[in-house]
Amino acid sequence: MKGALGNRDFRHLFASQLMSLIGVGLMTVALALLAYDIGGPAQAGLVLSGVFTIKMIAYVGFAPIANSLVGKLPVKPLLIGLDAARLGLALMLPLAGSIWQIYLLMLLFQMCSAAFTPAYQSTIPEVLEDEAQYTAALSLSRVAYNLETMLSPIMAGVLLLLVAPPALFLGTALAFALSAMLLVSTSLPARVVTGVSESFGKRLSKGFKIYLHTTRLRGLLAINFAMSLTMAWVLVNTVAYAGLRFDGNANAYTNLMAAYGAGSITAAVLVPRLLRHLTERRVMIFGAFGMGALATTILFEPGFGALLALWAGMGMMSSLVLTPGALLIVRSSARENRPALFAAQFSLSHAAWLIAYPLSGWLGTVLGLETALVVLGLSTVIIALVTVRVWPAHDPLEREHLHEGLPLSHPHVQAGPYRQLEGGRGIVHSHKFHIDDLHPRWPRGATHV
Repeated sequence: MKGALGNRDFRHLFASQLMSLIGVGLMTVALALLAYDIGGPAQAGLVLSGVFTIKMIAYVGFAPIANSLVGKLPVKPLLIGLDAARLGLALMLPLAGSIWQIYLLMLLFQMCSAAFTPAYQSTIPEVLEDEAQYTAALSLSRVAYNLETMLSPIMAGVLLLLVAPPALFLGTALAFALSAMLLVSTSLPARVVTGVSESFGKRLSKGFKIYLHTTRLRGLLAINFAMSLTMAWVLVNTVAYAGLRFDGNANAYTNLMAAYGAGSITAAVLVPRLLRHLTERRVMIFGAFGMGALATTILFEPGFGALLALWAGMGMMSSLVLTPGALLIVRSSARENRPALFAAQFSLSHAAWLIAYPLSGWLGTVLGLETALVVLGLSTVIIALVTVRVWPAHDPLEREHLHEGLPLSHPHVQAGPYRQLEGGRGIVHSHKFHIDDLHPRWPRGATHV
């Protein structure tokens, strides 16, 4: 991790991410209080569920559209502009006097986030071209997400001792202002643009086409969905489970979630070391199997100490699945296609959460909380088994493949050694393989592309 933080530009980007996460965390608490103020105790939960649904819809639907609209803009002013827009929207939220105004402002805010996050994520591998440093950066990012989840409510609680609840939105705006200032101080590489004019429809579908035609990324999608089923139960139902098991003791819920966060942070720190000896596939599939298997132990009605260990274990397994994913995105795309592919990953991964969140809540109501966790855990294990078949263990970056109809004078052919098949039926060569216009299908040996 020291190597990644030794890079000045990444250090400023990472600090900018921390500020953004703090801003979002403070805003989440402030929104809960605003929803209670406007909707009262009867409607506060409904208002917040609507806010979170809007967030997921914006993430799933708008991320690829945003990349298609702004994909060729210089990344630094784009990120700064989106931070400034989120700052302005945060300042407008305490002025909202009705539920529809909250929904509108949050839709605009989350659309900005849906544009910001994939652009930010695709910039990091450009700043840290060394794979070991990039892996460390992914670990730091996962640690930051978990720390924000654990510390933001504490920070908000301390601030509420000093200021009125609407002032939390000022804290949110300040965090985004600091994030933008840190971005101003960075020197980011220019985006790689092919110079080929593409229609909006092609730009919109490009990331999904690359993602769904790349074998290892189909495996990534499956393993993320598997993990989201069990993790959604933890995030949605822990508060109800702790209340029922421990007679409404609020400390039980906070301690369980603290254990979950501690386990997640521990595993995130260990991931770079694990990846020196194991493939991403093995680490992620183990994490999914472990998550599902641990979930089933809830049937044994463990005591509080065992529950803390269980939640910490599930936190560790979640980080084993979530941390390495961006490495696969980088390895599966040419530089000019990374923003589109990160946008597709952002959209598809949140589509999984859009299924998992309501499913975990519904199953908890219909089957009971413990049975619901077991069902979701077993579903995680089953999907992980499917992933083992979908994502082959032998997954080299360089692949031999056949081109038909490509002239020998083409720059792609001339870029390296090749052999021509008898009768001029095509040429066979080998290189790091990515889905793109010249390679629209994943090869099986020296097959047609």
